[in-house]
Amino acid sequence: MAGPSGDISSGMHKPTSAEEYKLIGSFDTVRKTLLHDRFADRMDRPLAYWALPNDRRLPLAFLGRTLRELLDTRFEELADTPGIGQKKIATLIKLLNRATKEQSRPSEDPSNESDGIKVKGRSGERSNREVFEPATISEAVWERWRDAVVKHSVECEKIGRVAPSLQAVPTVIWQTTLETYCDYSISEIRQLKTHGEKRVRTILEVFNSVQAMLADVKPQKHLALRLLPKFIVPIECWIDDVVVGRTDPLTRDDVRVSLVVPLIEQIQTDAGAAVGQLVEGRLGVHGDPQLVRQQSRKMGVTRARIYQLLEECAKVMSVRWPEGHAKLRTLADHCEKSETDADALQLLRSAIDVFFPDPEELADRAEHDGEAR
Repeated sequence: MAGPSGDISSGMHKPTSAEEYKLIGSFDTVRKTLLHDRFADRMDRPLAYWALPNDRRLPLAFLGRTLRELLDTRFEELADTPGIGQKKIATLIKLLNRATKEQSRPSEDPSNESDGIKVKGRSGERSNREVFEPATISEAVWERWRDAVVKHSVECEKIGRVAPSLQAVPTVIWQTTLETYCDYSISEIRQLKTHGEKRVRTILEVFNSVQAMLADVKPQKHLALRLLPKFIVPIECWIDDVVVGRTDPLTRDDVRVSLVVPLIEQIQTDAGAAVGQLVEGRLGVHGDPQLVRQQSRKMGVTRARIYQLLEECAKVMSVRWPEGHAKLRTLADHCEKSETDADALQLLRSAIDVFFPDPEELADRAEHDGEAR
């Protein structure tokens, strides 16, 4: 053994190949880096903390050891460990190097892929597509994401509320709060009942998108932070303007552009293009409103299936914009008392019926929809 700043790579052991010379040199370099004071908070973490799910040739004998223990061990002792060959020593050095970089911010190192994002694209494309890669996320990165959620007090936000799209999110966790996973490591989440790879991927992706937004936010004592789906803000501002400050009558086109179209776009994101087109037809966005009977014939499905698809809109909005029901009812009450165009009021009521139907009305919708079934 040697002291914390001594050279522990030299000794009686003589390298037997050029590759081993390189490994010794690399070990010395990363060791000297990690022994710097700025990395003192990492010395008591196990090597496994920096291992990734897709890492190959992991030195299993070392994963439970802390960085302090590994850096205080001579290179030749590490190399002589049973089951450890040159390839696993190379992986050890890779993990040690990763320990020097995991806490760097992505903006400081554009090549850093530790935040689960890889850029993919073909030559000649104008823009590359970002792809989320959960296999590239270490426990160190995951801890940073969890810390951001706690630091900014957004643990109560629901996964379905802040997910990029609900199409990939299992419905059983739409209403699950971020707080549910803040005390778990990635390996512990994978061990939870019913948490297969698809669900784990979803959780990681949601935390990644939340952390990306919070990364440069500085908490203020007099302000609280809330996370809202982007489509909500302009709609609520429009509603407030109509209810409080607007003097000219509301038109059908106002309702279509400022309310219906944004809601349909969100439905397409969360429930798919087919449901979005179904709602467009139902509300008559591009023509006369279509009856359920007409839509069922056009799609070649039963009317019951059409109602089932339309009910997806209510399920989406119940997690994306649960406040929307009260907001739109307030808007409708205001419009009914003011000189609102009859077509505008009808479209508003129809939109409320599709996106925020009263629970008691759902069971009787088919019977009292004015359509023969």
